[in-house]
Amino acid sequence: MEYVTVSAKIPRRLKKLLDEYGIKPGPIIRKALEEEVKKRILEDIEKRAKKLSRKLPEIPDEEIARIIREDRERK
Repeated sequence: MEYVTVSAKIPRRLKKLLDEYGIKPGPIIRKALEEEVKKRILEDIEKRAKKLSRKLPEIPDEEIARIIREDRERK
Protein backbone atom coordinates (compact mmCIF):
# COMPACT_ATOMS: atom_id res chain seq x y z
CA MET A 1 0.00 0.00 0.00
CA GLU A 2 1.30 3.42 -0.90
CA TYR A 3 1.02 6.23 1.64
CA VAL A 4 0.91 10.02 1.43
CA THR A 5 1.35 12.55 4.19
CA VAL A 6 -1.53 14.75 5.28
CA SER A 7 -0.90 17.54 7.75
CA ALA A 8 -3.15 19.59 9.99
CA LYS A 9 -2.57 22.59 12.18
CA ILE A 10 -3.65 22.14 15.78
CA PRO A 11 -3.40 24.46 18.77
CA ARG A 12 -0.07 24.32 20.58
CA ARG A 13 -1.88 23.39 23.82
CA LEU A 14 -3.43 20.34 22.16
CA LYS A 15 -0.02 19.23 20.86
CA LYS A 16 1.39 19.64 24.37
CA LEU A 17 -1.39 17.46 25.79
CA LEU A 18 -0.86 14.82 23.10
CA ASP A 19 2.80 14.66 24.03
CA GLU A 20 2.03 14.68 27.76
CA TYR A 21 -0.28 11.70 27.46
CA GLY A 22 1.81 9.88 24.87
CA ILE A 23 -0.94 10.01 22.27
CA LYS A 24 0.15 9.35 18.71
CA PRO A 25 -2.13 11.37 16.44
CA GLY A 26 -1.51 9.32 13.29
CA PRO A 27 -3.74 6.34 14.07
CA ILE A 28 -6.46 8.59 15.50
CA ILE A 29 -6.45 10.87 12.46
CA ARG A 30 -6.41 7.89 10.10
CA LYS A 31 -9.40 6.29 11.84
CA ALA A 32 -11.36 9.57 11.89
CA LEU A 33 -10.72 10.12 8.17
CA GLU A 34 -11.70 6.53 7.32
CA GLU A 35 -14.95 6.89 9.29
CA GLU A 36 -15.76 10.19 7.59
CA VAL A 37 -15.15 8.68 4.15
CA LYS A 38 -17.39 5.70 5.00
CA LYS A 39 -20.09 8.11 6.18
CA ARG A 40 -19.90 10.10 2.93
CA ILE A 41 -19.94 6.92 0.82
CA LEU A 42 -23.07 5.71 2.62
CA GLU A 43 -24.73 9.10 2.15
CA ASP A 44 -23.93 8.94 -1.57
CA ILE A 45 -25.32 5.40 -1.84
CA GLU A 46 -28.46 6.49 -0.02
CA LYS A 47 -28.98 9.39 -2.45
CA ARG A 48 -28.53 7.06 -5.42
CA ALA A 49 -30.90 4.49 -3.91
CA LYS A 50 -33.57 7.17 -3.46
CA LYS A 51 -33.21 8.19 -7.10
CA LEU A 52 -33.49 4.57 -8.21
CA SER A 53 -36.47 3.90 -5.95
CA ARG A 54 -38.35 6.70 -7.72
CA LYS A 55 -37.76 4.93 -11.02
CA LEU A 56 -38.66 1.49 -9.65
CA PRO A 57 -42.45 1.95 -9.98
CA GLU A 58 -41.87 2.46 -13.71
CA ILE A 59 -40.52 -1.09 -14.05
CA PRO A 60 -43.28 -3.68 -14.50
CA ASP A 61 -43.52 -6.42 -11.83
CA GLU A 62 -42.97 -9.09 -14.49
CA GLU A 63 -39.64 -7.50 -15.45
CA ILE A 64 -38.50 -7.43 -11.81
CA ALA A 65 -39.49 -11.09 -11.38
CA ARG A 66 -37.59 -12.03 -14.56
CA ILE A 67 -34.45 -10.25 -13.38
CA ILE A 68 -34.62 -11.96 -9.97
CA ARG A 69 -35.11 -15.36 -11.62
CA GLU A 70 -32.13 -14.82 -13.93
CA ASP A 71 -29.98 -13.78 -11.02
CA ARG A 72 -30.93 -16.87 -9.01
CA GLU A 73 -30.22 -19.17 -11.95
CA ARG A 74 -26.70 -17.72 -12.32
CA LYS A 75 -25.85 -18.75 -8.74
